[in-house]
Amino acid sequence: MLAALGATALQAQSPRMEFCVFSKHLQFLGWSEMAAAAKEIGFEGVDLTVRKGGHVTPDRVADDLPAAAEAIRKAGVALTMITTDIADMTTSYAEKVLRTAAQLGVKHYRWDGYKYKDGVPLPDQLKALAPRVKDLAAFNKEIGMCAMYHTHSGAGRVGASQWDLWMLLKDHDKRHVSFNFDIAHATIEGGLGGWLHSAKLAMPHTGGIALKDFKWGKGGNGKWRVEWQPIGDGMVQTVEYLKMAREGGFKGPVQIHYEYDMGGADKGATKITWSKAQVMAAMKKDLEALRGAAKSAGWA
Repeated sequence: MLAALGATALQAQSPRMEFCVFSKHLQFLGWSEMAAAAKEIGFEGVDLTVRKGGHVTPDRVADDLPAAAEAIRKAGVALTMITTDIADMTTSYAEKVLRTAAQLGVKHYRWDGYKYKDGVPLPDQLKALAPRVKDLAAFNKEIGMCAMYHTHSGAGRVGASQWDLWMLLKDHDKRHVSFNFDIAHATIEGGLGGWLHSAKLAMPHTGGIALKDFKWGKGGNGKWRVEWQPIGDGMVQTVEYLKMAREGGFKGPVQIHYEYDMGGADKGATKITWSKAQVMAAMKKDLEALRGAAKSAGWA
């Protein structure tokens, strides 16, 4: 009896981590076939591309997003979130896209990233960005949505170093604007203590998580470069990060990104050189690896 109670208590403390697939990697399939593939692979949800060249384009959002959402839900998976190319409320179609998504019950979306300009002090540029983030947060509060800023790596990207994005988000409710924390990109920027410090800084403001793996390699020119890998084949400390997320009370969307070569599916191609079965097998392998990592991190 005591053992049973102990198991029940442990389960209550260990929520289940659910995963959604970034539909960019199934861009070669239409809505219904994409959703059916996501379900067959084992995903609980879809992160749908709603942007130029996406599964739904902004100019067609009023008609196509409801239809795509119906196809996804009919397949038995959730429309967990959408990925947009909205920079802020100055983007011409921002209100139309977001209101349409909100009416369909979508609560989370990825918003487009910012880049630094050369020759202008970074503090001045961050100060200029602050009102734009504030306006976006206010609109999201009005419609009940959360914008998640994806933390890419690379020179010139706001958010690559994490602290700058933290400065923009720290005074806002994470239900309205938040990090979409990419642990691989964070590891690229800080492979030893950097990713760890960034994760701790971002966790209270993290609305979503993106997972993938990489290692460093040398190109033909002798220069070091990022080489994307299947989950578990690279240097990302996935289990350690997922443990931090559990202990930090994370509850948002978890997306899997596939950046290693998959015959064009990795790049969002509409025509690929791999078969559909090959792509699905690779996706399933990564998903199963991440389920194992989540379990090792204490998730149910």
